[in-house]
Amino acid sequence: MSKFEWVSKKPLDELATLYEANITLNKSATSYFETAYIVLLGLDVDNKLIAVKPITKEEASLGYVPEEQRHNITIKSSYSRVCNKLFMSEVAELMSFDFKNKNSYKFKAHWSKSEEALIIDLNKEEV
Repeated sequence: MSKFEWVSKKPLDELATLYEANITLNKSATSYFETAYIVLLGLDVDNKLIAVKPITKEEASLGYVPEEQRHNITIKSSYSRVCNKLFMSEVAELMSFDFKNKNSYKFKAHWSKSEEALIIDLNKEEV
């Protein structure tokens, strides 16, 4: 008798695709940003991690997040996008990305409960 393991319809892994001017998150990663009004972007240079933290409209209205740290997020049904060319140039320099020769770089991501943010692991490139 065969030994099938039946597959569920669970979401795909969270993936982030990095472009010269933006970060695009797949549908699974986007699910964490459904109530986001803006996001914070963080870069951990030592561990080569990017954090994308959702901020609701209510949280933003409290004034704790400085204007210069607020980044817009565009949320669509199957993806979301955060545009920031300056931030992406920092990431490109850190990782020696060459967007002239390669249009994009794809990485695994995961939700961190402790950081309340999506963590993009620049050590785990998808091929």
